[in-house]
Amino acid sequence: MEQVHNLEAIQDRYQAGARATLLGMAVNAALVLIKGAAGVLGNSYALIADAIESASDIVTSLIVLIGLRLAGKPADQNHPYGHGKFEPLAAAFVSIVLLAAAGLIMVASVREIMTPHHSPEPFTLAVLIGVVVCKEFLARRTKSKGEELESLAVKTDAFHHRADAITSSAAFIGISVALVGGAGFEMADDIAAVVAACVIAINAMVVMRPALFELIDTAPDPEFAKTVREIASAVPGVQGTHKCGVRKVGFSYFVDLDVLCDPNETIRHGHEVAHNVGEAIHTALPEVAKVLVHVEPSDDFGRRSRDTFGIQE
Repeated sequence: MEQVHNLEAIQDRYQAGARATLLGMAVNAALVLIKGAAGVLGNSYALIADAIESASDIVTSLIVLIGLRLAGKPADQNHPYGHGKFEPLAAAFVSIVLLAAAGLIMVASVREIMTPHHSPEPFTLAVLIGVVVCKEFLARRTKSKGEELESLAVKTDAFHHRADAITSSAAFIGISVALVGGAGFEMADDIAAVVAACVIAINAMVVMRPALFELIDTAPDPEFAKTVREIASAVPGVQGTHKCGVRKVGFSYFVDLDVLCDPNETIRHGHEVAHNVGEAIHTALPEVAKVLVHVEPSDDFGRRSRDTFGIQE
């Protein structure tokens, strides 16, 4: 027996993720202008690199927004499990853009190191302090929302904000060294940009991992399946559970569950038990969009059937 529930609640989660993403895009648009102008006027390539990183933030946030909008579309004939895979797909794409941005920053910074230039202007430090505070606040807010919604795309977007804070912090250190060291230390701010690019690249690969796992239907935390089993076992008429498959699709979970019932009861009774199991799971776990409950006899015949088909207890 298959049950689909909580579609409105799931749509609300997609909308909440989209609002968090739009806020980030608005902030990044302002920061691109501020950091770009300060970098050019203040003779700091690290700050210009920071502006490039913020520009890539806008692009990736747009990707996340599109991914969320597509993932929020309801199931149809061609996509019976919905469009949730667009959400981890967006997260994976954001990670790739992060890697590309890190490579661009690194190449340009190395070129600046090899080209003689003046030290950055002191006022750039004040700009960077404001940027770090702003981006770290935005990163924490977006990450909190991503964890609340269990959204890989939103959490990846949060890291992109954190990457901006990292490049700004590195730029602050580099410019400070260049200003304090004086002649001969002009390249410190460019070296800082290289270091920041390395940090961004490493973390981009880290955040890509869960997105790829979800795309290939890697099972979520085993505790989730354990919770599903406990809920089902508490339903009257259920004598045990066997196979419990869980897959995450976007913000939603899909459950395939085998429950054991008295073999001497009627088909109608088995249907009612399956219905009650589905209702119990949907009530306790609103993030579950669909539950498929298969009723099996709990006697020796049922055990032989499970052994035949390789179903694990």
